[in-house]
Amino acid sequence: MSNPKTLSIPYSRHFLEWLQEHQVSLGVTTYQTNRLCLIGVQPNGQIFTPFWEFDRPMGLYTTSERFYLATRYQIWRFENVLETGELLQDKYDRLYVPRIAYTTGDLDTHDLIADPQGNIIFANTEYSCVATLHPQHSFAPLWKPNFISKLAPEDRCHLNGLAAVNGVPRYVTAVSRSDVASGWRHRRGDGGVVIDIQTNDIIASGLSMPHSPRWYQGKLWLINSGTGDFGYIENGEFIPVTFCPGYGRGLAFVGDFAVVGLSKPRDYHFSGLLIGERLQQKEAEARCGILIINLKTGDIVEWLDMDTEATELYDVAILPQVRCPMSLGFKSGNISKLVTIG
Repeated sequence: MSNPKTLSIPYSRHFLEWLQEHQVSLGVTTYQTNRLCLIGVQPNGQIFTPFWEFDRPMGLYTTSERFYLATRYQIWRFENVLETGELLQDKYDRLYVPRIAYTTGDLDTHDLIADPQGNIIFANTEYSCVATLHPQHSFAPLWKPNFISKLAPEDRCHLNGLAAVNGVPRYVTAVSRSDVASGWRHRRGDGGVVIDIQTNDIIASGLSMPHSPRWYQGKLWLINSGTGDFGYIENGEFIPVTFCPGYGRGLAFVGDFAVVGLSKPRDYHFSGLLIGERLQQKEAEARCGILIINLKTGDIVEWLDMDTEATELYDVAILPQVRCPMSLGFKSGNISKLVTIG
């Protein structure tokens, strides 16, 4: 098997120790460079950062044995083909192979999950709804906000985030309550909302471009991207925990830690947001990379910078009980030569 391309990225002194201590690897998507990247630790203790090219990779949903990846017009399912305890080339403890692609058309799919029955459910941002796959059609809508009057390919409110509770979809984030084409772009500063999709109630409002809602340890966490804050919702209010030096998107948890993805703000979509002023006050520049945040203290304990490789990330995900993951892409001969028998 030929070696994949890897990223050359700086990281904090104990970042690799943190991965090893918590027995996890990371998955990262960056649509700006069309890359899916896995981040693990090799048996020799060195970082391993292989990447593969996909067309506009966005939402990433992971388990130790399988992950799903949303791209421009498809959703991919990758399966691990190694047996428990098996190492490929004495190095890789997982080998994820793209086995199934669902063709949806360009829905601007953002967050996605697989529910306990294995159904793929996703934020269909272009059509302002939560949707699932359909065997005949591009998608089947499951829910839309009450303020959206029509399913139309107009990205009216920028419904982007999807959180599950016990595997069942429960909360979404949207940048606004707009009901006109691209109306969210004029409400970026304080139009953001969190909606309970079981009750249709707006449980928090006044947010600035909220992203990546996640239910963890009995709280609904999210990133208030326009202000640069990571925090949680309590009694209808957003409680900030940590200021992040970048535009936050992508959130995962392990133990008492959060893993947050950062991007550099771009063009007019991000201009005029509070995060710009706050970075100026702190004499700091926006970064692209990953932060590890201690939930008990709010401190940033580890970091990884991707500034030399990308300017924007979309999602960050945990691969639990995985040390050094490997995958296959379509631009080498590996995928045609690897045959496994079930």
